[in-house]
Amino acid sequence: MEFDFEQLPPNDRYRLLCSFVAPRPIALVSTISADGTPNAAPMSFFNVFSQDPPIIILGIQAKPDGTEKETMRNIRRSGEFVVSLCDLAIAQQMVDCGIGFPDDVDEVSLTGLSHAASLKVAPSRVSEAPASMECRLSQVIDYPRRAIVLGEVVQMHVRDACLDDQGRYVRPEVYQPIARLHADNYIVADRQFVLTATKTLETGECDG
Repeated sequence: MEFDFEQLPPNDRYRLLCSFVAPRPIALVSTISADGTPNAAPMSFFNVFSQDPPIIILGIQAKPDGTEKETMRNIRRSGEFVVSLCDLAIAQQMVDCGIGFPDDVDEVSLTGLSHAASLKVAPSRVSEAPASMECRLSQVIDYPRRAIVLGEVVQMHVRDACLDDQGRYVRPEVYQPIARLHADNYIVADRQFVLTATKTLETGECDG
């Protein structure tokens, strides 16, 4: 099948992109409002794009009426946010944080999660998350119904058990993040395997 994205309606483009660009990691994004109210929202249009500088990217869609979501408003105003990564233990709470609560609702507390103070930014991180990244806004690329947010990671918190004793390599049997597939379908990274380059190709010793 062929799909002309220059003619395809946005909802159909979304369906195809989200179904095939998968699984996608999930960012539970914490921000803080002008009056100090914490906010948290899950986002699967998210990934890391650079280590030098350390840049993560969020794609934040507008509300159906075209207005900006609270997370985006808070990021523009304060220039700060925290990305907490999610595993199976907090999966339900992560999804529930995506309910369209009023702006004065603290989603973290309401869903049974807890706040932990950040070291370099005002928004708190989710205490139960296996890892969290404190970010400062680097750039916003605006489109009519979506903003692409580039954030620079300035501090990272990792649960001790997720790393080896030297703090260098992740323990895959411990850190098993969940990711989004399509619609309400998710996957957990509990079946990992090692895959390396074919030695004969790597050394140029292939036939022919």
